[in-house]
Amino acid sequence: MGKKNIVIITGASSGIGQEFAMQLDGILHRMDELWLIARRKERLTELARLLDIPTKIIPMDVSDKNDMRAFKKILEIEDVTVRILINSAGFGLMGPFEKLDIDEQLEMLSVNCEALTEMTYYCIPYMRKNSRIIQIASSAGFLPQRNFAIYAASKAYVLSFSRALREELKRKKIWVTAVCPGPVETEFFDIAERSGSTLAIKKWTMVSTQKVVKEALLDSYDKKALSVCSFPIKAFQVLSKAMPHSWLLGITSLLK
Repeated sequence: MGKKNIVIITGASSGIGQEFAMQLDGILHRMDELWLIARRKERLTELARLLDIPTKIIPMDVSDKNDMRAFKKILEIEDVTVRILINSAGFGLMGPFEKLDIDEQLEMLSVNCEALTEMTYYCIPYMRKNSRIIQIASSAGFLPQRNFAIYAASKAYVLSFSRALREELKRKKIWVTAVCPGPVETEFFDIAERSGSTLAIKKWTMVSTQKVVKEALLDSYDKKALSVCSFPIKAFQVLSKAMPHSWLLGITSLLK
């Protein structure tokens, strides 16, 4: 009997991660198991009941070093090939850097950057030709953003890391796609806006998780480096390359 072909999704208990599980369920004809990772076990259990594909629920905190070491052990023990890794765990906080809680901001860096990096590192040895890595970055990674300083910086890291890793893994035919959505209809802003800050631009750039995930899966299948799913965000990406960032920072500050 050959190795099990698996898909791993972090942040699977809600939002984009959950939507990936739902959409992949109908198309994973050659996959043996879907591994769902998040802190909220009850949410993962509810999700697993909705899926037809066999699932493995792994309740863990990706930013906890002990949990990550335990996950590494699971990979070593299980006889698997990781065909798709989707790093969707992450969160944001909105507000002036000096007024947000420093421990929460450091936790954001831990989840958005360190945990994503560590999970990717552990999974690559179990990948083979035509495996995929889908990293959830953000359009916030295109440009520094006032009142979103740490989050935007963390997503710039994810974007840069994904692009570099893609070049390194090309020779192995392992394909990396960075997904860079704008505002998405998830629980994200319930957490991000706790400080009272809001993002006015989200009202006319908001898209559904279904659209983001559908586009991301198509772009990953097509081996694209980036997945950007809406016209306003694609325009923002172009502007972030063409215009001085000081100008764009001034413009985006007026929209917040």
